Amino acid sequence: MSQKPEVRTRIAPSPTGDPHIGTAYMLLFNYAFAKSQRGKVVLRIEDTDQARCTPESETAILKSLGWLGIQWDEGPDVGGPAGPYRQSERTDLYRSHCQILMDQGHAYRCFCTPEELAARRQERREQKQSTGYDGFCAELPSETVQANLDEAKPFVIRMRTPKSSECLLQDMLRGEIAIPWENVDDQVLLKSDGFPTYHLANVVDDHLMSITHIFRGEEWISSAPKHKLLYQYFGWQMPQLCHLPLLRNPDKSKLSKRKNPTSILYYRQAGFLPEALVNYLGLMGYTLPDEREMFTLQEMVETFDLKRIRLGGPIFDVQKLTWLNGRYIREKHSVDQLLARLTEWFLNDETWKKILPLIQPRAEKLTEILPRPAFFFADMVEYSPENLVPKSYKFQAETLPADLDQEPDPGLMTARLLRIVQWEMEKIRSWKAEALQQCFVNVAEKEGLKLRDVVKPFFLAISGSPTSTPLFESMAILGSDMTRRRIQHALDKLAETGHVISKKKEKALQEHYQKTYGPNI
Repeated sequence: MSQKPEVRTRIAPSPTGDPHIGTAYMLLFNYAFAKSQRGKVVLRIEDTDQARCTPESETAILKSLGWLGIQWDEGPDVGGPAGPYRQSERTDLYRSHCQILMDQGHAYRCFCTPEELAARRQERREQKQSTGYDGFCAELPSETVQANLDEAKPFVIRMRTPKSSECLLQDMLRGEIAIPWENVDDQVLLKSDGFPTYHLANVVDDHLMSITHIFRGEEWISSAPKHKLLYQYFGWQMPQLCHLPLLRNPDKSKLSKRKNPTSILYYRQAGFLPEALVNYLGLMGYTLPDEREMFTLQEMVETFDLKRIRLGGPIFDVQKLTWLNGRYIREKHSVDQLLARLTEWFLNDETWKKILPLIQPRAEKLTEILPRPAFFFADMVEYSPENLVPKSYKFQAETLPADLDQEPDPGLMTARLLRIVQWEMEKIRSWKAEALQQCFVNVAEKEGLKLRDVVKPFFLAISGSPTSTPLFESMAILGSDMTRRRIQHALDKLAETGHVISKKKEKALQEHYQKTYGPNI
């Protein structure tokens, strides 16, 4: 009697920003299924986007997922037999496999420039046709291909896809899914810089790492035909797929940082317990047989059954999470245990050694020291939203942005600056006081404002007080997640008082931003 292969699942985050709560959600279900089958979990870093991936983001991912207590068996930090576990260290594998597809006629070189692609896409859009790639280079004569190569024209490699019939997929939760091939374009497999796209690297790695089951978000259903086709071209068996429902905001939209905090590190800093967060993520898509709301990771593993996964879009409600977290604090901790958790959380020497140098130059009594840094240990800070708005902004007439009226409302101006800085902060790779200061200096210069006018509302948004510890050093200690959360909170407060950026003005502001600062991240 043949032995069943070992169950192996994987989680494959991309280190391009803050570690997302959705990553933890997917890790939880991959872990629960694998461990319920005595299998293993692989963590793989998908860092082929060289322009956006950073070592700092990878460190944050490993740190935040490790904090949750969901331990993977193989990965870049723990090693394993299927390594390396960073895609940037596996590029030769992708190139060799891409060559196999080329040799078999399943892939071809595409020499279309971005401008040519955009022009043809716009033409098809005007004709109300599909805007996917039109296969322009799919049947280029060999002499044309060679001439392009001789001229050293840059190219990508695309996969050939069928143009008729439909792709049938089996999903562990949803049964059979049919997707017409006409909805699937010739996917880029290898970019012009020699790095693979997600689709090629994902399939090659899942096969070479012997992944048997894939739990991922439902947004990947539309990409599944491309993956299935690659498995067929290579002659490999495809892992079983399970597409989980996406986490949603209370308004049913896809969970986003504009409406909910999405960074795992934010929840750690805001005082949530890892076991409460894991419990809540489990509740998002799973019900225990006895339907109780409080359960441990091990209890989820022991009872795990695919039939108990719900397909409805789960609502991620921070208030409900806060309620559950409160139960863990009250019901699961003695006083000594709670003191230990506080020390581990933020009330420790490491934190105080960062904060005290900002307070010491201004303190005259020990009693003044504790009140001043209270905002470092808070989630949100309270203040009157009217105080966010400086009495006036003095623009240089020649630099008045086109998205503003000739006499702009100061409240709208404040919201506008908060949004611009929010976007600019997305570009900061190393979250340090120097980089933050330069961010504000750039905004002041480009908006024709004095630096002191730009920073005024941020003092209040960050600390709850118009005067506080040095702004840039304070934001560096708070970290990117909490800083961005407080800026968004300030925008929400302004909106409540009527100072809201309308859709029309938001579009105009986006155009101004991209023209003045470059593309949003």
